[in-house]
Amino acid sequence: MSLPQRRLGTDGPLVGAVGYGAMGFARPYGQTAEQTTDDSGDALIGRALDLGVTLVDSSDIYGSSEEVIGKAVARRRDQVVLATKFGIVRGPGPDGPPVINGRPEYVRERIERSLTRLGTDHVDLYYQHRVDPDTPIEETVGAMAELVQEGKVRHLGLSEAAADTIRRAHAVHPISAVQTEWSLWSRDIEDEVFPLCRDLGIAIVPYSPLGRGMLTGTLTSYDDLPADDYRRRMPRFSRETFETNLAAVRTVRDIAAAHGATPGQVALAWLLAKAPDVVPIPGTLHVSRLTENAAAAQLALADEEIKRLDDLTVVGERETELGRNWSYGVTPPPA
Repeated sequence: MSLPQRRLGTDGPLVGAVGYGAMGFARPYGQTAEQTTDDSGDALIGRALDLGVTLVDSSDIYGSSEEVIGKAVARRRDQVVLATKFGIVRGPGPDGPPVINGRPEYVRERIERSLTRLGTDHVDLYYQHRVDPDTPIEETVGAMAELVQEGKVRHLGLSEAAADTIRRAHAVHPISAVQTEWSLWSRDIEDEVFPLCRDLGIAIVPYSPLGRGMLTGTLTSYDDLPADDYRRRMPRFSRETFETNLAAVRTVRDIAAAHGATPGQVALAWLLAKAPDVVPIPGTLHVSRLTENAAAAQLALADEEIKRLDDLTVVGERETELGRNWSYGVTPPPA
């Protein structure tokens, strides 16, 4: 299987149509290692590159992911487009809310840390993970642009930024990609951010494109979630909304059955049909799932199937807000 390629931004890198998101290394929903993986990092990343999944996306807050990825690509650095992110600082105490930092000096501090952990002299795509509500985006992107001039970063991205924030950032330095949650489960990007990025020639990199696991069809009831699973605290996974939202998944299952595909592949194919520069980054710690996700690039949905999927609705907010600017962040104007 050879993945078709897509370009990130007007002058950005070519990558496989489906990327790989490394958030799973941080066990975001509270799973144990035994619940989430049966394959090594070398096996995962090696298989990804063999399949043409060349966009590998990490963050300095995703546990050991940068070290794992760095070791896995050490001998294949020219085959991978390495993306990582900065800007989220763990809050005080075990339950303290995260803090966002976009100050210029912090940008420089974090790139040096990420380069060391990744074992490379440059990052191909460097994102601000969340927008700092107290630092003008012009200052943050200005510092990121200096890293481009120094050769430590090749291209810039933003994650979960509001439309006006993206526009202001792009005026300072070209933004190649915007990362945000987008799936059949979460559609609010389509109101402002997606149209703006199309106008500006900015690629969209959807994270959680499988609806945080719901769109894989493997969850059939609220009780399938482990008692300590973080998703139980997310509005769309609550006991009150679960059955209603499961109806949408049944439609995805029906379309998948007609193609001899999996529900997750249908969810990814729907995203890929939205624009030629949409590159979803599903995450997994299983080689079998990674292979399945990559195969979604070969699945062509009929227009009427896309329309059925477009018409799906879910109830409940997509995220339990963790603080200011966690979704579609804005910043103060420049001084």
